[in-house]
Amino acid sequence: MPHAAWPVDPGMIAPFLAAIILIELTPGPNMGYLAGLSALQGRRAGFVTVLGITCGLSVYMLAAVFGLTEVLRQNRGLYQLLRWSGVLYMVWMAYDAWREGEAETADGAAPGSDWRYFQHGLLANLLNPKAALFYVTLLPGFIKPDHAAPATQALVLGSSHVLVSVVIHTTIVLLADRAGAVLRRASASKIVRGGFALSLLAMAAWLAVSTAG
Repeated sequence: MPHAAWPVDPGMIAPFLAAIILIELTPGPNMGYLAGLSALQGRRAGFVTVLGITCGLSVYMLAAVFGLTEVLRQNRGLYQLLRWSGVLYMVWMAYDAWREGEAETADGAAPGSDWRYFQHGLLANLLNPKAALFYVTLLPGFIKPDHAAPATQALVLGSSHVLVSVVIHTTIVLLADRAGAVLRRASASKIVRGGFALSLLAMAAWLAVSTAG
């Protein structure tokens, strides 16, 4: 196939995939929450959360396709609103995890629902400024002239990002579920949930610091 016939620059595919794999493997709010939840609640809760995260990424991908992420790049106030909303939501998730630990039933199972896990995954990703910045700053650098329309290139590259994230997040769920079997014992579960809540607070602080500037 001629070089110009590719929808995206073929020379950009490998660097783009390497960049998104590195980004997805870098510890952050999504990874920490997903691993902790899957270890404590099992793979079903993890998979539902992955669905929420994927929907959040898809929203940003479609926003990039239609040029809406440019608004975020040009509006500093909007970025700060997104940033602090993400931090506060992480704090709320820490409180929710702590409250869930306090509400455990006698057999060690904590109350939860698929909708709640989906909602946590969706909002944690939509309010994650790092996810937004990927589509604002990194993605445009891989869109080149002499190929498909910028919107088409954004769709192809963004879809690749979503697919890679699904594979990595699914792997995290499976590994955490296996590692967490011992943690779900009633005798240890409440202590571990407290640690999970504290780790979410730490991630909220890290998110506030790492996205400043």
